[in-house]
Amino acid sequence: MTPNYEEAARLLRLAQRDRETFGLLKPIPQASLAALGFHAQQSIEKALKAVCVLREIEFRRTHDLAALGDLIRAEGVDLPVPVDALRLINPFAVEFRYDDELVPSITRDELDGIVMKVLGWAMQRLALASGKQPDADGQEQRNQ
Repeated sequence: MTPNYEEAARLLRLAQRDRETFGLLKPIPQASLAALGFHAQQSIEKALKAVCVLREIEFRRTHDLAALGDLIRAEGVDLPVPVDALRLINPFAVEFRYDDELVPSITRDELDGIVMKVLGWAMQRLALASGKQPDADGQEQRNQ
């Protein structure tokens, strides 16, 4: 595999780790939306960056999901969610972590849905780049 593929795979492993943490916290009522949103944002950020690396799209050091989404779209790649959905999650990267007055503009379930769509989309891109396709059980099968 190429160095870009290996780096994209590493970023997706890290994105999955953030998604798993989000999943553990989501059902806990005491877990703050700010903490949940942070892990959702981190998962999405790493998944978007994985696709950028895989497609050799240069990006600056940023937490701005909408900017990353716009870069990807500019290269002719469709996103699994609207850029506006990514923009809603941006504040969870930094702003909401230091703000005790969080005004939620998104629910836990909406966050979960966006994370799952973006992560699944990025994982599919990685599988396609490796020449493997996920089967019905999510296991990768080599293309014939």
